[in-house]
Amino acid sequence: MASPLRSANPALKEGTFTGVRAGVNEPAMSVQGTSTKSLVLVLLTIFSASFTWTAVASGNVGILMPAALIGGLGGFIVAIVTIFKPNVSPYTAPIYAALEGLLLGAISALYNSRFAGIPMQAVALTFGVFLVMLMVYRLGIIRATERFRIGVVAATGGIAVMYLISFVLSFFGVQMSFLHDSSPLSIGISLVIVGVAALNLILDFDFIERGAAARAPKYMEWYGAFSLLVTLVWLYLELLRLLSKLQGRGRN
Repeated sequence: MASPLRSANPALKEGTFTGVRAGVNEPAMSVQGTSTKSLVLVLLTIFSASFTWTAVASGNVGILMPAALIGGLGGFIVAIVTIFKPNVSPYTAPIYAALEGLLLGAISALYNSRFAGIPMQAVALTFGVFLVMLMVYRLGIIRATERFRIGVVAATGGIAVMYLISFVLSFFGVQMSFLHDSSPLSIGISLVIVGVAALNLILDFDFIERGAAARAPKYMEWYGAFSLLVTLVWLYLELLRLLSKLQGRGRN
């Protein structure tokens, strides 16, 4: 039987809360505590991203590659450590946020050099989608049923496989143009991916609530905040790609 704590987000993998429970007299994970720590991580990501962004705006374009490499590779390593060792998340989650900020700042600066203003639009849309999904979750408009979880997990896995195939084929000079150009098909695919990323937020909210109900240890608040940031970063990047495709189509 599938676990009710399943999530498409790899950070909120099945079994995360299994076997971890706060003692009777120990502080436990709470939704409010996770929300506060999520805000801390988001602000840290924005601060780190602004460092790269400001440097590029000042003419230091040489920082783009180091920031992208350090942020991308470092963030990936720290994320893997956090996923496999949730008890270190109070230390690794802030590090992940800072590293992802460097990467996002570099990527955003590159997009902005081609389509001025779209990073700010993507940021606004990301928080807008987050608030809408939080509202529909709280109102019970969308419920994280088992069937819903299976569908979102399957869709997310399919997207991951598609991106992996595209990445591997690029080494052989083969480009999956329908993922990168500004054709109606490509824009449609991006819209679907953005939708799937947004639906992952529903699973994340539900998963964190279940963790709080299960009296997971206090450090799991940082882990829950980390998992939300993973989804938000993905959502932002997909919105950035979508907006760039729409802008590119408008120029054709």
